[in-house]
Amino acid sequence: MEKHVVVIFPHPDDEAFGASGSVAQFRKEGVPVTYLCGTLGQMGRNMGNPTFANRESLPEIRKKELKRACETLDMELKMLGYRDKTIEFEDKQEVADHIRGYLEEIKPSLVITHYPGYAVHPDHNALGAAAIQAVEDMNPVERPKVWAQAFSNGHEEDLGSPDVINDVRDTFDKKLQTILSHDSQVAGMFGWYKQLDELDEEVKNELIENQAMERFYLWDFEKNSSK
Repeated sequence: MEKHVVVIFPHPDDEAFGASGSVAQFRKEGVPVTYLCGTLGQMGRNMGNPTFANRESLPEIRKKELKRACETLDMELKMLGYRDKTIEFEDKQEVADHIRGYLEEIKPSLVITHYPGYAVHPDHNALGAAAIQAVEDMNPVERPKVWAQAFSNGHEEDLGSPDVINDVRDTFDKKLQTILSHDSQVAGMFGWYKQLDELDEEVKNELIENQAMERFYLWDFEKNSSK
């Protein structure tokens, strides 16, 4: 059993789609989980139809949704305070040092983050790289293991099959509830989550099956060392 899990993603809703089923499983086992969220997703383009937000109001809306999601998962939330779509321009070592401060205080046994270069969005890749650097910079005796999530097209051709595949069907209701907490984002391209009960049973089961497996790579510090 893990001692404490820290999830490090850049945007509100990354935790919902990426790891909320696994987080729910950890919480069922009584393992504490802390989410270090990089930004408020304030540059998101989904303002609804009809429009429900603008650039000024969206950050507060997404912050409320994020808090609701973390309450759903019974997961502690800490905000890193970076600006959406700018993490790639931050000094990587400074971000790593910032994250390492949290990790050395929390002393997790597991960190979950994005796999640099294989997580599509520049913020995903940049914060994932900084998070892994933060872990690498820790005293090896206290260093937690890292689960890195990759989902770019063709990533398995480069990385092989994931090392960890969590079947989260037993916590899928909690995952769905967490996803729906991010209402401003689900309203658009992920709108089918709201109509799940209205879908054809075969289509519904296929969608659930696709989302019920959470896949991670175990980061190899010797193989991938940046030192």
